[in-house]
Parts: sequence; C-alpha cells; structure tokens
Amino acid sequence: MSGTSRTTGPGRRSVRVRTAMAVVAAAGLACAGLTALPASAAVGTLSAQYRTSAAGATADQAEPWFEITNTGSTGVPLSEVTLRYYFKAESAGTAYRFACSWAVKGCANITGTFGTLANPTATADRYLEIGFTSGAGTLAPGQNTGDMQLRFYRADWQRLTQSDDYSFNGAQTAYADWTKVTLQRGGSVVWGTAPAGNNPTDPPTDPPTTPPTDPNAPALFDDFRYASSSDPALQSHGWTVKSGQGGPGVPGATWSPQDVTFVAGTGADKVMNLRLTTDGTAAGTKETELQTSARKFRNGTYAARVRFDDTAAGGPDGDHIVQTFFAFTPLNAPMDPDYSEQDFEYLPNGGWGEPGNIMYTTSWETYNPDPWNAVNTHSENRASYDGWHDLQVTIDNSAITYSIDGQVFGTHGEPYLPETSQWIDFNHWLIDLTGQTGSTARSYDQQVDWVYFVKDQVLTPAQVAARVAAYRSAGTAFTDTVPGS
Repeated sequence: MSGTSRTTGPGRRSVRVRTAMAVVAAAGLACAGLTALPASAAVGTLSAQYRTSAAGATADQAEPWFEITNTGSTGVPLSEVTLRYYFKAESAGTAYRFACSWAVKGCANITGTFGTLANPTATADRYLEIGFTSGAGTLAPGQNTGDMQLRFYRADWQRLTQSDDYSFNGAQTAYADWTKVTLQRGGSVVWGTAPAGNNPTDPPTDPPTTPPTDPNAPALFDDFRYASSSDPALQSHGWTVKSGQGGPGVPGATWSPQDVTFVAGTGADKVMNLRLTTDGTAAGTKETELQTSARKFRNGTYAARVRFDDTAAGGPDGDHIVQTFFAFTPLNAPMDPDYSEQDFEYLPNGGWGEPGNIMYTTSWETYNPDPWNAVNTHSENRASYDGWHDLQVTIDNSAITYSIDGQVFGTHGEPYLPETSQWIDFNHWLIDLTGQTGSTARSYDQQVDWVYFVKDQVLTPAQVAARVAAYRSAGTAFTDTVPGS
C-alpha cells in the first residue's frame, strides 16, 4: 500500500471482512451434446476443454472455464492463439465486462475482449475473445494451459440468460472437449465450429466492440509542464507536494519537495521526476510524493504514463524502493469501512520477502495498522518493468480493472470497490534499510509523463491514448473539469 506503511507484501495478508456477491444459479439446464469436429480442426494442433461453474439457465455472471491443449508435435506460443466463446446478448445495447478470477498461466497474461458477430444467429450475436500476452509463454507438445477460471457479466450487473447461448453447456461441470468454442492461430481456425456464417478471420470482419463514451464527461489531464515543485501553477492546478516526515517508508525519512523536479521530455514536453536518495540511514533518506489536493475521484478511468527504473541513477544499486501510481481514501480509524486504495507498486529490487523485481496491483478494502491486519486482494508479475509504461485503472460499480500497456493485468471486485471519493497520488519511497547496506549515497528516479482521469467512464486503453493525443494536439497542458466531491 502506498498511502501508509506496511510490513509484508500484498500476497501475504488478504482477509475479507464482508462476503463478495455470490453467483446465483438456477436449476441446471441440459444442453446439446458435443458437435462433430470439423475437418479443418481434425488436423489442428490445439484443442479446447470447457466447463462451467455457473450452470444455471440464468446467473449473475457467466463463468466459462477453459483449458487449451497442444495436440501437435511442436511448441505453440500462446500469444499467437485466441479462443472465442459465443453468446446471445440480452439486448442490442447491453454492455459486458470480462474478468479472470484465477489462472495457472496468470490472469495478468490473459486478455478478454467482446465482439459483435457479422451474421447473428438465434443463439449468438456476440463473442468473448480470449487472448494471451507473451508472458503466457509457449505450450509444449502434450501440455495444456491448466485452469483458466474466467467470467463475464453485464455492465449494469443485472442477471443474464445463458440458456440461449451457443457456447454454453450447463451440464458440463467437469473439463471435457468442447467444439462450440473456436481456437484460432495466425488467422486460421484450428478447433471448433463457429455459429453458422461466422467463421473467424484475421483481420476480423466482426471486430471487438468499443463501449460508447461521453466526450464531454468531467476530466482531469496534466502534462506536467511546470518549472519546479514551487511553481505557483502546480498548487493552483490542484497538486500538493509532500514534505516533512511520516509514512509510508522508513521511519525518520524525510519527504523532499526539492527532489520533485520537471525535466525535459520530447520536444517542448516535460516529465515529472520523483527522485529518492539515501545513504543507508533513515536520517539520510529523502523520498518524494505528489498528490491531488482535492479528494474527488471515484468511479471512472485513471491513467498515467510512468517510467520505472531498475537501476540506480547514481551510486550503488539494490535498495528496496517502491515506485507507484495509485488512488486512495484516508484511513480514519482501524478497519475503517470507508477506506479504499488501488495501487500500482513496482519493486525493482524486491522487498516484502521478494528477491527480485515484481509488479503488484492491489485493491484495498481496509486495514488495521497495529496489530497488522489487511483486507485486500492483488495481482502480481515477477518481471522487469524497466522503462516507460501506460498504466490504467478503471472502476465502475462492479469491478476494478488494472491494465499495463493495453493488456489487462488484474481484475478485482467486491468487497474492494471504493465507497467514497479518493485522491490521486504518485510516490517514490524506501521500504527498509536492508536491501543495500553500504553508506555510499545513491539515488533512484521515477518519471511521469502525464496523468488523466475521466469521471464515470470506463475507457479502453486505445480511447485513453486518443484522448491524450487530442489534448496534446490542441496544446492543452492542463485541464480539470472534475467537480469537487
């Protein structure tokens, strides 16, 4: 958590204080048996196994779970593979949200997008397309992906009907081959049969749908074109630079406004630099933080372009530093039910028991600082994130979805949704003094190119990129039309 101190990593402290919304299932509905495998799939190199954990004719959310098996003789990079699950929308205007509950390959390596079929049928006019990032790796011959526990639900969280969905089989509650989903590799179908007249193509003739958005929705955008941390415009634009002492981080460390600087970027652009310095002592440690003055952000899309750094800017490397982008509500008392937080936290040198680089996205319900008791959930990836990345969090009344560089990193639901308005924050701090024990002074940099928030709108990463490009094309360095809470 970046708003206060903690002593263990997110993966070691998840506890729930209230029960998440349960999936309600009606009586099971027997579906048609397996269809014959088409000739094009008979010589394929992949097969799909399906089961459902929400077997009712109607449900709060559909839960199609999958395994994909390599039936060929050579390895298959999963980044070349997509799977389509076909269903009938409740209405033409109904929007859906995808989530990954758990996966052997890691939810951070699995994507889900929705599309509209070019030739609707009585049992399908939409599809959910599952894809994989390069982090999912290669599927060796005879190997399968293991469990992919996936789900999707209506954006308005009303119940959905599954009994009229082409790919649904409420009787299949254990994994078995299922040919009413399709697997594609390199634009060719290698498994399954699509609804009549809807064989997938590459590029698709039925591309994923883009949710409608309001171009006039209240928004904040800042390109960070300031002279220094004492620039009067920084405060007038609603930012506070932290000073003095206090968590998170090493007790006795100091928050240094002078180390929040604005340096040359591309062309006339500038980027904010958050520098952390230490000599291995608390008194010799200076951390940095920039936070919105107004607490007025809740549901909507939060995004920023951030540069993480795996190496020290000066001096020896190895300190347990945390580089962040997050939103949060203050903790007014232990286990305060109104507390919330959504974190991107990158640890380039490990920490919290981790030996090397790791990215956490963590959603918080509440916590008790002493004795430590945290109610949160998280997604993680042990990999380097050195360099520039587009970070995005979307929050609506049903889900918190984290994305990095356009790929879904993790999705969290109740009880972790924020109950009240939040601040937006960036900080750069030191977990402890054990990562690098020398007394030589060293420094670390985290940079931020821009930040964007739009109220009550769930935007795709492509839509965020277009909005940011439009601001820059218009010469808009700053705007804030988000009303106070």
